[in-house]
Amino acid sequence: MARSKATATHSKATKRGTVKSKRDADTNGNLDDGRKAGEWGRAWDIDVFSIVSVITLLTTCPLMVFYFHVACTHYDCALSSPILGLFKGDITLTDFFNQLPPVTLDGFQIVLPWVAFQVFLYYVPDLLHYVLPGYVGGICPGAITPSGVQLQYQVNGLQAWAISNGLFLANGLYFNWFPSTIIFDHWGEMLWVANILGYVVAIFVFIKAYNFPSGAKDCKFSNNIFYDFMMGIEFNPRIGKWFDFKLFFNGRPGIAAWTIINMSYAFYQYHTYGYVTNSMWIVNILHAMYVVDFFWNEAWYLNTIDIHHDHFGWYLAWGDCVWLPWMYTLQGFYLAYKPVDLPQPVALGIMALGLAGYFIFRAVNHQKDYFRRTNGEGLIWGKKPEYLEARYYSGDGKQRKSKLLLSGWWGVTRHMNYTGDLMGCCAYCLACGFDHILPYFYLVFMFILLTHRCIRDEHRCKAKYGKVWDEYTSRVPHRLIPGVF
Repeated sequence: MARSKATATHSKATKRGTVKSKRDADTNGNLDDGRKAGEWGRAWDIDVFSIVSVITLLTTCPLMVFYFHVACTHYDCALSSPILGLFKGDITLTDFFNQLPPVTLDGFQIVLPWVAFQVFLYYVPDLLHYVLPGYVGGICPGAITPSGVQLQYQVNGLQAWAISNGLFLANGLYFNWFPSTIIFDHWGEMLWVANILGYVVAIFVFIKAYNFPSGAKDCKFSNNIFYDFMMGIEFNPRIGKWFDFKLFFNGRPGIAAWTIINMSYAFYQYHTYGYVTNSMWIVNILHAMYVVDFFWNEAWYLNTIDIHHDHFGWYLAWGDCVWLPWMYTLQGFYLAYKPVDLPQPVALGIMALGLAGYFIFRAVNHQKDYFRRTNGEGLIWGKKPEYLEARYYSGDGKQRKSKLLLSGWWGVTRHMNYTGDLMGCCAYCLACGFDHILPYFYLVFMFILLTHRCIRDEHRCKAKYGKVWDEYTSRVPHRLIPGVF
């Protein structure tokens, strides 16, 4: 299909812009349409609502994780019971705090060696990209930062995941070096250590940003210290040339442990009840598909909002150490306490929903990757793709170009990959039945998170691409659900 008239118009404008770029960007980096060179992404100026939101998240999220743990371990997974007990006077705050998991040496002896092992694996050169057709690993370039820097990354997450999970599974099935239920048995104790680790990392990178930042030109300081602590100041904090905080904590230790945590729940169910329920199998399989997909596409992940938009602060440091491994595995934790055997047709239907969600999630992301690799020349859904050409300026004053895809999945909604992701989330939760709302928290949270990510990403794109982004949103009007939202 030939380019649309609008596409051709923007293409000509881009060529003209190359000639007059010095006039478009003045000495202060301001562009003729109100944009500023290199200023997209995390906010610079913070309003009162944002400050209140940040302080609320900083204080309530850690409490929420502990609350969920206590609800499952002491109140039969009923989320309302602790708060109703406090309200009615059946329990006191002292009673509730006494139900918190203890701080023990075991928690430190599990979490810290695990993190150290992942650091070790992070430095092991990737071998899998030599033997697995289609897999991209080894040294890979990242996206261009707002200041115009392009970093190199050591991509070896699939290798680290395979080694870690292979050792755990081999231990559970054959070697018995340690109990296969070790994570379930010490989950609460590990929660304390993970919290300490998350805060230590967040405080360290906060101090580092002021004293020895890795990329000073990509640092962002707002007018509020709480916002800077939470959302991060440094864009790509590093130690040495290769240890990248953002890539390491986004992928390891939390996501690499995700499937191990689920396996530990399945082993507990087997040792306690003598079998593993079909609902536990569904959760383990669907989660494993998501995790393996993440690591298989780790090189592609370098171009996602997490890496080329988010700065590294408490939001990622604590979130990757605590929120992800504890709250993203809620379904398995719930099923360990409350086993659910689904009727076979129901189990098959839920599995089909999860697979359909994964297919859409993967197809959408593959389509954009294919579009990038072919520079917009490859066929999408059997046709030449339509796209808008946009120009922007990085902080070094250089004009750069991007193509905004209008065809295929990306012409259905602006974030159809999130739609597939939510379908998978729904399947995970449905596998737990309807006796309790606790496992469904994940679906509610992910809907809020992905909707917020849509808004954040589009705010960044508006700041980056200006009027071309407005035209894109008019051509693709819906964010997540075709014809609805």
